[in-house]
Amino acid sequence: MSVEPSERKDRRDGGGHLPPRLWIVVGMAAIGAAACGSSSSSSSPTSTNVANINPTSWNTSTVSWLAANANSKGTAPSTPTGTLSLAGSTDVSGTLDPQGEYDTIGYSVLLTMDRTLVGYPPNTDFNKATSLVPDAASSDTVSSDGLTYTFKIRSGMRWAVTDPATGAAVAPDDGTPVTSQDFVTGLERECDPTLAPSGNPSYYTSTIAGYSSFCTGFEALPATDTAAQRAAYITGNPISGLSTPNSSTLVVTLSAPASDFPNIMAMFFAAAAPPSSLKYVPFTAGNPIWSDGPYEVQTYTPGQKIVLVPNPYWGATTGTNSTATSWSADPIHHRYVAQIDINETLGAAAAADEVQQEIQAGTLDLEWNTTVPASSLAGLANYSNAEFGSFPSPGITNPYLVFNLQASTPLQKVQVRQALEYSINKAALAKIYGGTDFNVPLNQVFGPGAEGYISGYDPYPTTNNEGDAAKCKSLLKAAGYPNGFTITDAYRTDGNHPAIFEEVQKDFGACGVTVTGKGISQGYYTSSGILQTSASALASSGWDITEPGWVPDWYGPADARSILPDLFGSNNFPGTNWGDFSNSTVDSLITKAETAPTLAQATTYWQQANKAVMEQAPFIPFQGQLTNLMRASTVHNAIYNPFSAQYNLADIWLS
Repeated sequence: MSVEPSERKDRRDGGGHLPPRLWIVVGMAAIGAAACGSSSSSSSPTSTNVANINPTSWNTSTVSWLAANANSKGTAPSTPTGTLSLAGSTDVSGTLDPQGEYDTIGYSVLLTMDRTLVGYPPNTDFNKATSLVPDAASSDTVSSDGLTYTFKIRSGMRWAVTDPATGAAVAPDDGTPVTSQDFVTGLERECDPTLAPSGNPSYYTSTIAGYSSFCTGFEALPATDTAAQRAAYITGNPISGLSTPNSSTLVVTLSAPASDFPNIMAMFFAAAAPPSSLKYVPFTAGNPIWSDGPYEVQTYTPGQKIVLVPNPYWGATTGTNSTATSWSADPIHHRYVAQIDINETLGAAAAADEVQQEIQAGTLDLEWNTTVPASSLAGLANYSNAEFGSFPSPGITNPYLVFNLQASTPLQKVQVRQALEYSINKAALAKIYGGTDFNVPLNQVFGPGAEGYISGYDPYPTTNNEGDAAKCKSLLKAAGYPNGFTITDAYRTDGNHPAIFEEVQKDFGACGVTVTGKGISQGYYTSSGILQTSASALASSGWDITEPGWVPDWYGPADARSILPDLFGSNNFPGTNWGDFSNSTVDSLITKAETAPTLAQATTYWQQANKAVMEQAPFIPFQGQLTNLMRASTVHNAIYNPFSAQYNLADIWLS
């Protein structure tokens, strides 16, 4: 999951966070083919509803403009050359800490810096781009009972650890080997009381033996505990399901078979962390930032800029490396530019338009947190401009409306929430994001192409998905609110989100419900935004509804775990269950689905959980959508990554 931090979707969302999630999303694809969308032909770029293009046919042989968009003609540089520039209006959510970064823009950076045991290769074929291959592990095996995974760590990887203010190397780990114990440390950190609410420990508590009890105890530590106190907990509480027979072998024992476990291990939450990471309290300003991938951080000024430069240890078992292409111990990462500059300071309201203008003028290379503004999509919908790309993410829901179920409002009553399900004009929301060529209305938890989707299921139907104010009013009256009530919407102030707020305000208003706005300009998915660490904090948070986004953390026929549990499982509050929805029936169905012996049985349980959630109406689904990106004409080899909802930055070279 990934949550969607602003315009680009998640994790994390959001994002985000990939998402969620992720961005869920960021997310990772189940081994094998991605799930299908509709039967619309992917070879027809002028389809009247390209939002339903079948992602299993998404490759350069059937989508002519996709090959043009990659524009990989010519020879890649042999040494890193040029500066790739991006600009936008918001910061990453987790200070580039892989155990806490859960939005899609954060994943864009982590993909250049951090490696997971298994990963996804850059490819213009959607199926290949969402199929797992070895990464930091040279090989992995699984026992016949599906309970034990053994990963062999590649030799030659070394840590680059830098000061984010100066780019200077930080001892003692800078230049030291990456070991199997470092991957254990990464998993242990995921349950840190500061990191856990921003990450997604539930993937691991539900699969790795002994991880749940370890995590429960770790998360229960006071957030004020020192780094030494946190490290002492880790030392005194080994996880039974994690062992390291030697520095190059990691053995993971599961509590029950999980066919999607490799996808879970491909998330950055399971990335390695150097030993010295335990010397710091996470999310503290000035903490060193580490990398075992092709780039390292030279500068990170929160809310201002991120500057990445080549990691000198990437590809060099001793000394340093200045080459651009991937090396034998890194099968899926590359390095073609000498610097990546990310400007985060643009004004939120006009960022998407400003970025679009600069890219078309050739003064900027790529978007950061925005996508192509809706005002520009009409002129790009025929795909005659090879610098425009429009990419599928089957199973996303972006944005969607969440009800705060702890605040003392009528929203605690299920009949009120069911009434409001009829209020939203989803066709109007689609127009904000460029219309039905790029968006498809959603009326359930899962979108087309995701596990658990129920064809034809629409529990709160309205004509043409345009809302039904009369029905909403009638149901509110029956629920005891004939004169409506007043609630607060915490909405983002950048990109399309003010327009989303205005449409929600209008649609709820037509039902007699008054909506006041609470704009959030920075840190939407953090504790300064909608993230709360307890039910009491959520009750007094000052928001009653909000509109996040969600991208599956992986795609394919077994991706439901990366959607429904993150958003509606009781165990994911605090976390990406933003409104603290809790329902025993839903929780039971989640457990049955996650432990089902066959995919068919799991899908049946996910469909039942889908219906159980919609009956309780803890959220209002709006739409699924394509991700619309623009690149400068000087950008070459722009290969879309569905988990970051961005091009793979490490694969780009410049004219």
